[in-house]
Amino acid sequence: MTDRDATDKIRQLMPLAATLDMRADAYSADQVAISLDWAPSLCTAGGVLHGGVIMAVADSAGGACAMLNLPQDASGTATIESKTNFMGAVRSGSVTATSTPLHRGGTTIVVETEVRDSRGKLVAKVTQTQLVLRR
Repeated sequence: MTDRDATDKIRQLMPLAATLDMRADAYSADQVAISLDWAPSLCTAGGVLHGGVIMAVADSAGGACAMLNLPQDASGTATIESKTNFMGAVRSGSVTATSTPLHRGGTTIVVETEVRDSRGKLVAKVTQTQLVLRR
């Protein structure tokens, strides 16, 4: 799957990804990476990228990673817990959230996400638990 195809897929699954102009850089069961460019409209005071925006891109990458790891009989996934540690501010460039699965279970999937700025500096670390949904 190309990055463009993956971006289209993520934007179809999560309309917020289209609203925030997120793009997929990697899209597999072992790793999902989603990027977002800094923009003044996404900032708090002083031109700092809003923490909620950083959490949104991390949750999107984590949710997509969980979706790609669902058991055969599952119908979807939902975030039931998310823990974010912020390590730095983003004032320009872009951020990339890279998610990898820590646990692939029948009831829950646990995903770890690192969010880095365009220089590669770690700005947030997220661990989330996704509930496996069934019809």
